[in-house]
Amino acid sequence: MAKAEIFSGACGYTTTVDAAMDGAACHLKIVSDCDAIQRMAAELTEVQPFQEISSRRKLPKTLEMGIKHCTHAACPVPVGIIKAVEIEAGLNLPVDVSIKLSE
Repeated sequence: MAKAEIFSGACGYTTTVDAAMDGAACHLKIVSDCDAIQRMAAELTEVQPFQEISSRRKLPKTLEMGIKHCTHAACPVPVGIIKAVEIEAGLNLPVDVSIKLSE
């Protein structure tokens, strides 16, 4: 099982993602302090990894749900979910990502 802990920044919300493969599908357990992410989690319980890692043919389901439920376009949670799916499916390495912001 792959796990992602996402600290969203100024909003102060934390989201935990557990991703577990079951055949070709990846099951998701998403727990968050954020009401918008909680609504997204209720709808986003399973994805197909190969559909999530490319937006050439169709927008990934995770990003669709992010657009539908997140009010903040820069929310890092949808991308964090996709990173967990990639790792669980063996499509990427479990290496931390970061964005450093300054004024």
